[in-house]
Amino acid sequence: MKLYCCQEHVDMALDEVVYECETYPVLTLVPEENQLSTTCEYCRNMAIYLVGN
Repeated sequence: MKLYCCQEHVDMALDEVVYECETYPVLTLVPEENQLSTTCEYCRNMAIYLVGN
């Protein structure tokens, strides 16, 4: 499971990965060249983080 999220929704993404996968999530920054084209899973803001397991 991988979720792209903005600063505002990073807590929601972390909680969702923990709930769905029952494991610690890995939080990484989205590379700058991909930030402009990648949007948050919860809103239309630019994604800053990739949360996954």
